[in-house]
Order: sequence, then C-alpha cells, then structure tokens
Amino acid sequence: MRNRAEIYGKEAAGLLRQVSMYPGIREEQLYGFHPGKGEVVRKLLAHLKRQGRITEAEEGGFYPYGECPRAPDSGRLRAVWVLLDFIDRVEFHSRADFPVEIVFFSGGEMYEIVSVAAGQEVLAAHAMKQGREDGSRRIVLVEEPGQIPLVDFPGITGFCTVDPAGKVSYYKKEK
Repeated sequence: MRNRAEIYGKEAAGLLRQVSMYPGIREEQLYGFHPGKGEVVRKLLAHLKRQGRITEAEEGGFYPYGECPRAPDSGRLRAVWVLLDFIDRVEFHSRADFPVEIVFFSGGEMYEIVSVAAGQEVLAAHAMKQGREDGSRRIVLVEEPGQIPLVDFPGITGFCTVDPAGKVSYYKKEK
C-alpha cells in the first residue's frame, strides 16, 4: 500500500519548484501546471503552508519559505500565463535573466518569453541585441499592442499581451 508521500510527492515537488522559480505565482497559475488536479493542488498548497515550506502573501501569490512576500514581478507572472498557453507541449522550462523572463523547450526548439514594459522598448531591444544569437524563438510580451512597432531585435516569432485575468492575445508585426 502506498502512503500519501508516494501518491502526492511528485505534485508537491512540482509545486515547490514552481513557487521557487516564479515567486508570487498565483494559485490559478499553479492549477495550470497541474491540469485536472485542482483539488490536489489546493490541498497540497495548504499542507505546504502548514509545514512552513511556502507562504502566501496577503494579496495572494505564493513564495518560498524565508522569502519575504513583496510586490511580485508582474512581467514574470504575466510570462507564466504565456508559458501556460504552451504547457501541454513544453518539455522543460525555467526562469531567465532580464529581459528574458522564461525560457522553455517545445518540439526540440528553444523559446524565450521576453517581457517589454511600456517605455522600455529601446532598453529591451539593446539588451537583446547584445546577447548572443542562438537561434531561439522569441515571444515578446508587451503591456499593450501599441508597443509592437517600437520593438525590434533578432529572433522575434510573435508578440502577445496578457489581460488581468490571464487571457493571452497574440499578434504578428505587419511587414
């Protein structure tokens, strides 16, 4: 007979990994990483909180133990919604360094989710041009579609926005 740790160990380890990689992650985003297991995720989050392994901020969002809840990185959390749009085809994912928020592999190809805040288009383009050209596909997450004409650097596959409810809308730049 299997015990609770054997049954739920994989999901608990996954939740801890996701909370560690994406501090401030919302509960509904964690459900997206574990489709069809909402009740298990909810119970495991409560269990991990009781154990003191994670903490939940007053305004929502989960953080690893010992990490003081703060204002979450909105670009990274919006990038998580983009990642979740592809999650059923993702082989591996991890957070990255500015301006790339998340890198993931799908179908043997590397993708980068690049977050560009309004007014930071030139800075992000400069940073992306300084990096090595590695053939990755870049999905550029903008705050509003009006930014799209202002963003240009190598490897852009497409653009997207994320609304407050987590709905992702995709765009292509007209040639």
